[in-house]
Amino acid sequence: MSSEYADASEPSGADDATASLAASRWVARFRTAAIAGDPEGVADLLDPDGSWRDLLALTWDLHTYYGHAQVREALAVAFGRMNVLDVALDTRIAPRHVRRGGVTSVEAFFTLQTTAGDGRGVVRLEVTEHLDARASTLLTTLQELRDATDPIGSTGDHASRFGGPNWLDRRRATIEFAETDPAVLVVGGGQAGIAAAAHLGQLGVPTLVVDRSQRVGDNWRKRYHSLVLHNEVWVNHLPFLPFPDNWPTYVPKDKLANWFEAYVESMEINYWTDTEFLGGTYDATGGFWVVRVRHGDGVERELRPRHVVLATGVSGIPHAPELPGIAEFGGTVIHSSGYTDGSRFAGQRVLIVGSGNSGHDIAQDLHASGATVTMVQRSPTTVTSVGPNAAGRVYGIYGEGLPTEDCDLLTLSVAYPQMRRSHQLITAELLREDADLIAGLERAGFRLDAGEDGTGFQMKYLRRGGGYYLNVGCSELIIDGSVRLIQYADVETFQRTAVQLVDGSEIDVDIVVLATGYLPQQELVRRLFGDGVADRVGPVWGFDDEGELRNMWKRTAQPGLWFTAGSLAQCRIFSRFLALQIRACEDGILDQSANSAMPNGKLRAGDLVDAILPADVMEAAR
Repeated sequence: MSSEYADASEPSGADDATASLAASRWVARFRTAAIAGDPEGVADLLDPDGSWRDLLALTWDLHTYYGHAQVREALAVAFGRMNVLDVALDTRIAPRHVRRGGVTSVEAFFTLQTTAGDGRGVVRLEVTEHLDARASTLLTTLQELRDATDPIGSTGDHASRFGGPNWLDRRRATIEFAETDPAVLVVGGGQAGIAAAAHLGQLGVPTLVVDRSQRVGDNWRKRYHSLVLHNEVWVNHLPFLPFPDNWPTYVPKDKLANWFEAYVESMEINYWTDTEFLGGTYDATGGFWVVRVRHGDGVERELRPRHVVLATGVSGIPHAPELPGIAEFGGTVIHSSGYTDGSRFAGQRVLIVGSGNSGHDIAQDLHASGATVTMVQRSPTTVTSVGPNAAGRVYGIYGEGLPTEDCDLLTLSVAYPQMRRSHQLITAELLREDADLIAGLERAGFRLDAGEDGTGFQMKYLRRGGGYYLNVGCSELIIDGSVRLIQYADVETFQRTAVQLVDGSEIDVDIVVLATGYLPQQELVRRLFGDGVADRVGPVWGFDDEGELRNMWKRTAQPGLWFTAGSLAQCRIFSRFLALQIRACEDGILDQSANSAMPNGKLRAGDLVDAILPADVMEAAR
C-alpha cells in the first residue's frame, strides 16, 4: 500500500493516559502469545473482523489477512517458520487516541524482534470501558535483517593510499563492472530505481541501474515545461536524504531532476546513463539472468545478474489507440510522453485526446503558449482541486508532526477496508467543497465520476494508474470555453487537416497530442522476456484479492524478477522491503521463488466496507 492511504487523525478529546494503559496491556498480551507461537492467542487479540498486515516480519512476504480464521491459519504457518523473540511498546511515541476514517481508536507503535531481524509495528485498538482492548488493525514489519553478512561498504571507507587509486578511481572501477556482474540489475533510473538501489547499496548488495536517458533525472527534466509535483514536498522524500527544509511546497520538475542527480552521486549508486535494456532469459539451473544492454554508441554488453528489478514505472509503454482516420491526418501526432514545451506550438490548433492529468496540464500549457486547444474526453474523469483541502486530507498523516519514518509506518498500518472507507469519506467531502467547480464542468459537458465506489482520485491511480485530474486551473479554462471540449463519441473521423464530428461539423487541427496513457506492465515483461515469463508473472499493479498491489515489491512467480513503481512516497516506503528480500535471497535466508504456500482464503475486505460506510455518505460520494 502507499503513503496516500490514510487520512489525518482528528483530536478525540480522550484521555491519553487511558490510551497508554490500554496499549501497554494489549502489547503485553501480544508479546506472550507471539513468543509462545500461539496462533489462537494472537487471533483472539483482534476484533472478529480485524486485519493483520505483515511485511516480511513473520511471513517473509507482503500479506494482509482478515478475520480470526485467516489470521489464525496464517500465523500457524508463520510460527512454524519464524520465532518471535520479543515485543515491546515503543515509548518514543506515546499511544494516543486518534480518529481515522470516522472511527476513534487507540493507536500505538511497538517493536518486535524475530529470528529474521528487528521490526516495528502499529496496532489500533477499540477500547471498552474496562480497557479490554481488541485490535481492529495490526501491522508487523521487518526493518533490519539479523543474520545478514557484513555489508561490502562504501568506496569511501578505504584509508588514503599514496601512489594508489583514490576514491574517484575506485568509484569509476565499481561503476564499470568490468570484471564482475552486478547481483542486481535495476532497469529504470527514476525514483523507483534509485530508491531501490540506495537501499540495496546500504545492504551491501552489488547493484547497477541502467536507464536510456542521457542524464540522471531526465525522466522528470524532459517532461513538459510547466510541470510541478501535485502533492507536498514533505510527502515525497527519498530514502536516507530528505529534501532541504527551504524547498517549495510543490517541487518543480527540474529541481527534482537535479536532486536525483545529486542523490545518485551522494548515495554512490552505480548508474549507467544512455543505456537501453534489451531483455534476456533466465537460467533456472544457474539461478541467474542472461541479459543484454546497449549503450548509446551501439556497443552491447551481456550481464548475468541474479536479480532483475523492473523500475520502469506504472507508465511503461506509451499507448497509442487506433483513432478513426488517423492515418489520413497530415499533421503531427505525438504522445504525451514526448511533449515538452508548448511554446513551439504557439498559434497552432492542437487537439488533445485524453482528459487525465497529462491531458489537462498539456492543454493548460498550450493555452498559455498561445495555441488554440480542443480536448477530446474519452471517459468520465475524477476531478479534485489541488490545495490544502485535498492534500490535507489525503496526505494528512504527514502533517501530524511525526518523523517521516513513523508516518510511513502509520500509512502501512491502514488495511484495505479502512483505506477504502477513508477515501470514500474524503471524496464525499471534497465533492461538496468543489461543488461550484463540478457544476461548472457539468454545464460545459464534461463527464465526471467519483472513482470506482466513490473512492476518488487516489484509488483510481492505485487501481488503474490514471483517469483523474488534480485541478491547477485547466478546469476553469474548460468552464469558460478557453479550452474547447468535445466527447470522443462525437468524433466521426480524422481528415488531412481536421477532425470531422458526427454532426457533420469540422474542427481544424494542426497537432494531435495523445494523452492516452500507457500499456500495462505485463506487456513490457512480454516484450523483454517473452510470453512465458509474462504469463507466469501475470498482471502487475492494481489490487489483488488481499488488497495488496499485484506483484509489487515482492517475489513473483518468475524467480529473480522484481517490480517497483509508484509515487515518490511509495518508492521510499517499499524500497526497504524489496531490498531486504533480495539481501535475504543473496544470503540464502530466503528462496527466490514466490511464497505461494501462505494461506489466505477469500478476501473479506470488500465485504466489510459497505457494512461500515453510512449509506448517505456513499450517496454523497456518488
